[in-house]
Amino acid sequence: MLNKRPKFFPPRPLRSCLPRKAGRLSAFLFVLCAFVASTCLYSQTRIESQFRIARLKYSGGGDWYNDPSAEVNLLKFVRENTTIDVDPRYEFVDLSSEKLFSYPFLFMTGHGNIVFSDYEVQRLRTYLLNGGFLYADDDYGMDKAFRREMKKIFPEQDLAELPFNYGLYNCHFNFANGVPKTHEHDGKPAQGFGLFYKGRLVVYYTYESNPSDGWADPEAHNDPESVRQISLQFGTNIVVWALSR
Repeated sequence: MLNKRPKFFPPRPLRSCLPRKAGRLSAFLFVLCAFVASTCLYSQTRIESQFRIARLKYSGGGDWYNDPSAEVNLLKFVRENTTIDVDPRYEFVDLSSEKLFSYPFLFMTGHGNIVFSDYEVQRLRTYLLNGGFLYADDDYGMDKAFRREMKKIFPEQDLAELPFNYGLYNCHFNFANGVPKTHEHDGKPAQGFGLFYKGRLVVYYTYESNPSDGWADPEAHNDPESVRQISLQFGTNIVVWALSR
């Protein structure tokens, strides 16, 4: 007798093992998950590409954290008055963080002491020499400490006052007289100082001016709206200059 091959029965497709409605539901869920995943990935990529400001956290006792609404309001104003794509939220970073180099713009302020460790000095210098920018605003009381710590980072140069015709003062809004006076402090003229690397402004420092107080929510300092608008315009110039140079 001849041996007959056993008949081969191909397995049924998996979908036929499920009720028709269940199969449709599974397909719908798959498409939905794929859509959500792609949307989340797009959103994450967009946020990472948007311009953000990081508040610099430092040691020494100074209140580095005051007026957290300042950067948020400034970024909203920048979005409304320029073509810069921004992410208006409050974030802070310390110099030892791996996130430091993901921010193109650091902002620091306060009323008191500032102390950078040797490691932090090196980290901030590396950040600034590799394209980073620091804007510091004396909120009344941090001038002495700030100048001392900047000398550790750039021992080869002193903070230099910028002339009124420096590009930062007219790159978007025009400030023919330099830094606007937001708060009186000691009644001295408002001044803007800089530190440079290969001709690029890497540190900008405002003294006897305090424009960042004008960025804060209106009830924070009860500044007139006209003063707040000027402060926000000036902050916009700082952002525009930092990103275009």
